[in-house]
Parts: sequence; C-alpha cells; structure tokens
Amino acid sequence: MNVAARKVKKRKPVRIKVVRKLVERIQQEFDIEDNLDGAFLEIAQFGELQLLLADKDPIVMTLKRPEDLGIVEEITFPTLRGILRWDLGKRWCAVDRGAIPFLMNGADCMAAGIQIVDPIIERGDLVWVRDEEHGKPIAIGWALMDAETMDKSTKGKSIRTIHWIGDDLWSIDK
Repeated sequence: MNVAARKVKKRKPVRIKVVRKLVERIQQEFDIEDNLDGAFLEIAQFGELQLLLADKDPIVMTLKRPEDLGIVEEITFPTLRGILRWDLGKRWCAVDRGAIPFLMNGADCMAAGIQIVDPIIERGDLVWVRDEEHGKPIAIGWALMDAETMDKSTKGKSIRTIHWIGDDLWSIDK
C-alpha cells in the first residue's frame, strides 16, 4: 500500500473521549506521555488508512497488515508527524546517508543501507526508518525480515515503504 496520490475523505472533528482507547493503546505500546488535552482532534479516511489528526497534523494511522506478512489485522502506528511529536524510541532502524535520497522518493528500504536495528522488530511489524546521523524519521514501512536477519543481511529488500517525508500524507494541509 502506497499513500501517494490519496486524498482525505470523511474528515470530522471529535472529542478526546471518542478516540481515548486509540490514544491509550498508542501511549501504552510506545511509552508516550501525551494526553492531547487542548488539541483540536479530527478523524479522517485517507485511502486505506484511518487517521487521527491533532491540530490538523496526522499523528496516528490505522491500517491492515498485508496478507503476505502474517495475520491480517488492524495495526495502529504513529505517522511520521506523530513520531516527530513524540520522539519514539521503539521499532526503528537507522540507515546510512546513501539510502536517504531513495527513501525520500518512496523507495523500499534495502538491507545494505541499514546500519542499526531495534532488536524487537519482527517480520510483518510496522517500523520507522531514521537517519543514522541525526535520528530523524524518514519513512515508515512493513518489516520484510526480523531484526536479526535485517542486521546481518547485505542485500535484498528489508522494509516495504508505505509513508515517507514528502508524500501526500506528510503534505496534508501544507
């Protein structure tokens, strides 16, 4: 699933009590301390994604895991703007600077560019890719291998990119 060329539909304001379970799930899974008090919250449909927006920025997305990566189930994960907001420390891998231009154009992440991997990553997880030097998020994608395999591999795709800086999801309302 690629978020390029998608448009926001069914956008509506909500109160925190409507999305509290979603927010609590993200807070618990990623050790985030943000109750979103005072934020203008909206929910929206963006292609196959369900979004939670805070102050017009998409911060959380819910989507289905592809069949080829395990059990098809709904997965909730922060968007790149959510990762920037919360400074996540889980489910990431760091790439060298040679991989960055390709990832910024929506390319899948190749194993050769990955330098450091969070050891909790399993095949079929949503993971975020960051710049090795600065630690800033670049892309989000489906892990095609577990952390150990990703760390040892020198060729092949390791992450199927679904969201990157500069895509339509990143550019909502910008």
